[in-house]
Amino acid sequence: MDIDAYSYTHRGGWHRLDQLSRRRQLSGAEVDELIGLYRRTARQLALLQQHGADQELLGALGAVLTRARGRVLGTRSNTWRSAGRFFTHRFPAAVYRVWPWWVGVAVVFLVISAGLSYWVAEFDSARGLLGLPKDHSGVTAPGGAFETYYSAHPNGAFAAQVWSNNAWVCAIALFTGVLTLPAVYLLFMNALNLGVSAGLMADAGRLDSFFGFILPHGTLELTAVFVAGGAGLKLGWTLIDPGRSGRVAALAGQGRATATLALGLVGVLAVSGVLEGFLTPSALPAPVRVAIGLCAEAVFLAYVFGAGRNAERERRRCTDTTSGDNWPL
Repeated sequence: MDIDAYSYTHRGGWHRLDQLSRRRQLSGAEVDELIGLYRRTARQLALLQQHGADQELLGALGAVLTRARGRVLGTRSNTWRSAGRFFTHRFPAAVYRVWPWWVGVAVVFLVISAGLSYWVAEFDSARGLLGLPKDHSGVTAPGGAFETYYSAHPNGAFAAQVWSNNAWVCAIALFTGVLTLPAVYLLFMNALNLGVSAGLMADAGRLDSFFGFILPHGTLELTAVFVAGGAGLKLGWTLIDPGRSGRVAALAGQGRATATLALGLVGVLAVSGVLEGFLTPSALPAPVRVAIGLCAEAVFLAYVFGAGRNAERERRRCTDTTSGDNWPL
């Protein structure tokens, strides 16, 4: 091992760690950067010790690590700050990084659902092929099964049931995406269910009721499913094409991002469950219910493409600074 070359290569990161350790206040991104640099530098110091590096270099680097350790332990003790940073930076940035994947999933999903709904509404043969009864008035009529589904149970219990079911669907989409086919099958079956319901309601001339009951909660709920499906497929694609990183390292990195998404989507689905349990079956006029649901969706998208994009840019800037060349040793 060429110790001089190794030190020259990594001294930018050591200098950055020293800078962060001396600052009185750190932003959320800088806290994450500090912890990452501390771990990396500790491993590098151990490697230098194994290869008999100069004691002056080891002593200086050890002093930097000692100072950084105090800051790391101090920042980790602030649980509320870490939780706040998760929702202001880590989660929206993780959703933003995979937006081409989940937007693509959304487009394909909605096209398939729309095509299936038209097929079911316009062709008796479609309903026969899918095993649907010729007389579906018990489902589509006013006060039928489609509408009473949202009010047949107490609001709180129904919201909890919806939340747990949707969380399970998203978890499957996220973590079976590495195998691709299970996630694709799950997404298709959800598109099929939505398309069949829309087709039956359209055949009964009650599309207004369909959208009045689906849109208040469905926009946010489906967006969470799209994010889970897109992130799961991204995880599967990483296995095929890991990029410049090794396959194991790339999968580990994408796996951590997937875990972040899983935790954050629990909160998104909780909001969606409250909307479905309390707003959708409420006595409010349908346009008001739909408007509230669309507002919730707009807030989430603004959160992702606003806070998420800014957090991702901040992360990239911080990553770039670690390549500096000002280490004083």
